[in-house]
Amino acid sequence: MELLKTQNLTKNFGGLTAVDSVDLEVREGEILGVIGPNGAGKTTFFALVGGFIKPSAGQVWFEGKNITGLEPHTVCKAGLSRTFQMVQPFPQITVLENVLVGAYNRTNSTDEATKIAEEALEFLGLHHKAEELARGLTIADRKRLEVARALATNPKLLLLDEVMAGLRPKETEEQIEIVRKLQKRGVTLIIVEHVMRVIMSLSDRIAVLHHGAKIAEGSPREIVRMPEVVEAYLGEGASNVGVV
Repeated sequence: MELLKTQNLTKNFGGLTAVDSVDLEVREGEILGVIGPNGAGKTTFFALVGGFIKPSAGQVWFEGKNITGLEPHTVCKAGLSRTFQMVQPFPQITVLENVLVGAYNRTNSTDEATKIAEEALEFLGLHHKAEELARGLTIADRKRLEVARALATNPKLLLLDEVMAGLRPKETEEQIEIVRKLQKRGVTLIIVEHVMRVIMSLSDRIAVLHHGAKIAEGSPREIVRMPEVVEAYLGEGASNVGVV
């Protein structure tokens, strides 16, 4: 079943078209990977879908409802949440309090919000650090905290923006398992990631953006064989991404 759909989604910044007439569908329960070179429009696409910036043209549909231009908190309450490429927790409060920010999207009860936040921290393996200040976390734990805060909003669709960038190999493997657990939990995911082995191994389908436009879409195996994708992004390393 179709969960998210964008139609002719476009964002212009002056004379620059950051997202160019993107039509995309996301099916319930899948992991959709979004790849492309730096400046391809991936993060801007996330910002448009999440309501953080308004489109110049086009529409965003979620569960059959037009959510184009709605404020981020309204989009979040509808069941669509995201993480951010630049991880910025609230440094002066605890890990638990950071996740409570997301949990209060679901309830006004402090007791219930605390229960939701603790469950999210347990799921992400951060429960033992609940009372630590967020400023003391490693980059890997900050990325987990970002996911925990988003998970506490009870998303049906979660947008993950480079949650594995800068991680060591062991930390990357742990994060991959978290993504797989999220999918098993019933969360649909769109992942932006530059670590190609990760995106190829996790994604059910992949969409490729280049200069703001979608230039290709298909299974990982199909994507690495498309000449336009190799030319625009994968280059000579296409044979080394693990799916050819």
